[in-house]
Amino acid sequence: MSVQSPTVSEARLLSVLDTAVDGIVVIDERGRIMVFNKACEELFGRPAAEVIGHGVAVLMPPEFADHHSGWVNRYLETGEKRIIGIGREVRGRHADGTVFPIELSVGECPTPDGRQFIGIIRDLRSRKAVEQRLNQLQAQLVQMARVNAMDEMGAAIAHELNQPLTAVMLYLQALSRKLKTGEEAGEIDAVLLEIAGKATREAERAGAIIQRMRHFVEKREPDRQSVDVGKLIDEALELTLLGHDGAGIEVVRDVAADLPSLDVDPVQIQQILINLVRNGIEAVRTRDERWIRIAAHLEDGRLLIEVEDSGPGIPREKVRELFKAFSTSKKQGLGLGLAISRSIAQNHGGDLLVEPGGGGRGATFVLSLPLESVSEPRAE
Repeated sequence: MSVQSPTVSEARLLSVLDTAVDGIVVIDERGRIMVFNKACEELFGRPAAEVIGHGVAVLMPPEFADHHSGWVNRYLETGEKRIIGIGREVRGRHADGTVFPIELSVGECPTPDGRQFIGIIRDLRSRKAVEQRLNQLQAQLVQMARVNAMDEMGAAIAHELNQPLTAVMLYLQALSRKLKTGEEAGEIDAVLLEIAGKATREAERAGAIIQRMRHFVEKREPDRQSVDVGKLIDEALELTLLGHDGAGIEVVRDVAADLPSLDVDPVQIQQILINLVRNGIEAVRTRDERWIRIAAHLEDGRLLIEVEDSGPGIPREKVRELFKAFSTSKKQGLGLGLAISRSIAQNHGGDLLVEPGGGGRGATFVLSLPLESVSEPRAE
C-alpha cells in the first residue's frame, strides 16, 4: 500500500501544528491519537510515531486513564458536555512516569470519518512554581508583619513594665534598709533580711532583662562585658529552677576548669541558656529517667556550651523548622524562643545548633561562641 503525499493544505496545517507553542493532540471517537504535534512530543517525552494510533490514555496517569473511556462514551451517548469547550486543570504523564499539571481545553470537530476531538494542552509547571514561590513570599511577609508587631509590642511592654518595676525595686530597697535597722536592734530575723535582699536582686535582674529586651528589639549591639562562664551558667540555672519547675529533675553541671572569661552580653547569653534549660525540663517532665546536663568546654578555638536532656529527642523532620519564628508544637507559646536564641548567638558571632538525638538519646543544643567572644583569663 503506497503512502500518499500530503496536499498543500495538509502540509500547511501540519506546519502550523508543529510550530504551535502549546501541545495539540487530536483523537477519534475511540480515543485513538491521530495528531500529536512537536510541542506534545517535548511535553510528554514521546515521539509522534510512538503514540499515533494508540489510546490517549497513554498520556495520562492511571487515575485519569481508568475513567477516560467512560467519559468519552458518556458524552457520545448523552451529549452531556463535561469537558468539551471547557478548559480545566488535569494531570499528564511523561514517558519517564513523571506526573505533572496541565491545562486542557477540548473542542469537537465533526468529519466525514466521524467525530474528532482536539485537545489544546498547556504545561502548568512553570506557573505552579511561580504560584508556589508567590505563596511562600506572602507567607514570609505575613511572618515579618507578625515579627514587627511583636517587636512593637515588646517595646511597648518593656516601656510599660519599667515604671512599676522601678517602684517595686524602690520599695524593696526601702524595706531592706528598714530590716537592716531592725536587725541592728535585734528585732528582725536574719532570714527575712536575706529574703528581702534576694527579692531586690531579682527585681534588679528583671529590670536588666527588660532593658536588654528593649535593646534587642531596637536592634542595638550587645552590651558586652567580661564575665565568668561558670558563674554565668550557675546564675542561669538558679533563675530557671526557681520554684518547682525543676522538682525531681537531676541537673548535672559539667563545666571545664580554667575556662577563659567571655566577652559577651551576660543577660542575652543567660536568656539563651534559660530557654534551653526550660525546654529540657519540658522534654523530660514525663520521662522515667529525668536529667539535664549543662557542659562548657573549649573545642577547636571555640567555646561550646551544651545543654543535653534525657528526653525522647527531636524528630529529624522537625529540625529544619526548629529555629523558625512561630514554629512550635507546644500548646502554649509563640515559637519565638529558639529563633530569638539563635539570633542572639549569631549577633555575638556564634551560632546555636542542635543534635536531635532519638533512638533512646535526648536532644543536645550547642551554643558555639568564637574566639573573638572570649577574653583572656582574669588575673587573680
